[in-house]
Amino acid sequence: MFIYPIDEVLSLKLLEKRDIPELFALVDRSRDYLREWLPWVDGMKKEEDYEPVIDMWLKQFAEDNGFQVGIMYEGELVGMIGYHLIDHANLKTSIGYWLAEDHQGKGIMSKATRALVDHAFNTLHLNRIEIQCGMKNVKSRAIPERLGFVKEGVLRDAEYIYDHFHDCVLYSMLKKEYE
Repeated sequence: MFIYPIDEVLSLKLLEKRDIPELFALVDRSRDYLREWLPWVDGMKKEEDYEPVIDMWLKQFAEDNGFQVGIMYEGELVGMIGYHLIDHANLKTSIGYWLAEDHQGKGIMSKATRALVDHAFNTLHLNRIEIQCGMKNVKSRAIPERLGFVKEGVLRDAEYIYDHFHDCVLYSMLKKEYE
């Protein structure tokens, strides 16, 4: 299956159904942490819940409409990153990501995001990349800020997480800014 090496210890991997136990275990042990920012966590209660999700990710990849890949650190699945969809007509995409709490602070997400930015601009020849983060999610917001994305503004009540709305910050980078 597709594996994209970033450096000696970090790679991106297109997940298959055989990866479901590892993915479930990762989400399950990070559940309380991830739940604060991700609206899908409560719906993923057992390994079988990931089967249609993996199928959807593989279909997305096959249709050249983005991809969702596992972040592998020293051979262990530690998070996910991907292009939500690719708008081929307008040459743009958005990146989403999450990382297990116990693997933060190692530069993993910055390197993985930088790899997707490079791929979007230099391989897919896109013109614009967006990243949307919860306003109060300081760690998530640090990624686009560290990589030189421009803060475009705050989207009020942009996302509903379980029992409340929260504001999101919209960041973007244009190809001309990356070069």
